[in-house]
Amino acid sequence: MQHASREAVRTLNPGYFALVMATGIMSTAMHNHRLSALSVVLLWVAGIAYLVLVAMSMARIVSFGKEFTGDLSDPQRGFATFTFVAATDVLGTRLAIDAHHAFALALLAVGALAWLILGYLVPWTALLSHGHESVLQGANGTWFIWVVASQSVAVLAAALQPQLGPGRRELALLAVFCWSVGVFLYAAVGAFVATRMLLYPLRPQDLTPPYWVAMGATAITVLAGARIVAMADAPVLAATHGFIAATSVLFWAFGTWLIPPLLAGGIWRHVVHSIPLRYEAALWSVVFPLGMYGVASHYLGQADHLPIVERIGDLEGWVALAAWIITFAAMLHHVATTIWPDGRSAEGGVIESL
Repeated sequence: MQHASREAVRTLNPGYFALVMATGIMSTAMHNHRLSALSVVLLWVAGIAYLVLVAMSMARIVSFGKEFTGDLSDPQRGFATFTFVAATDVLGTRLAIDAHHAFALALLAVGALAWLILGYLVPWTALLSHGHESVLQGANGTWFIWVVASQSVAVLAAALQPQLGPGRRELALLAVFCWSVGVFLYAAVGAFVATRMLLYPLRPQDLTPPYWVAMGATAITVLAGARIVAMADAPVLAATHGFIAATSVLFWAFGTWLIPPLLAGGIWRHVVHSIPLRYEAALWSVVFPLGMYGVASHYLGQADHLPIVERIGDLEGWVALAAWIITFAAMLHHVATTIWPDGRSAEGGVIESL
């Protein structure tokens, strides 16, 4: 068991914080559905998972620094480290709903600082480490997590802004700043990923679950916009209110349009080309966009008085909850068979067998 635990730390997927992102947003979704007990349970799961993953990540940096730096310099894996930023802010946003403002502010400080550092470190490291090789060939769905991280800071800052007296103007400025950067990053990352698809062959094994983050990034941009529009009056809000409200609707429409192609991609990968659907950490990158789309639609519908959008979001929340339950059960099965193998491969956890 000790060897298995050590190996789990060494091989920890840098994107595993998507588990916290998915669980935290599902806690928010259930709060919107007025299922308080379930929401609190999910919040506790998210909090425990966050602490465990932080401890494992710190142990990995100390004991397996070579593997950690290798992930940072890999264009196909490095951007997944932004899940730490998003997980921190999603958890903080959920705590802010229950008026745990001190904890939420602390998480905002951690998330904003990590976003600032990683926002320069990860792209620069990926660019320099490949020399004459094309970094563009490594562009994939994980690059959109950079956008999600930026918008997650905006969401938490906007959620806290109306609740606090001192610092309202600063929080409003931070929210609008990160939202604006996130919008530009979405355009840039979308162009990079689309160009990679056009210039290099896209094999079924390349169409991994993180491509769903392309939709999740639009959803969290919508949520951030809706929360910004609902902030208390501030000079920066007066200057940007109409633009942010309109752009949020455009992002919601585009994110909705992306869902059928993403579903078709999954069918092409798993049905047409028979790639088994096994548990992997990247599956949380599917659950999070589903949950985020539901929550974003709920808030956008309320902010812009669009009841049909709010109803779509509430329905999507149940779809996301089902996906969370299946994925969480698959994860538990995977962990159990890895720590206590019974003759099956540690790569077990086949979703179809659950």
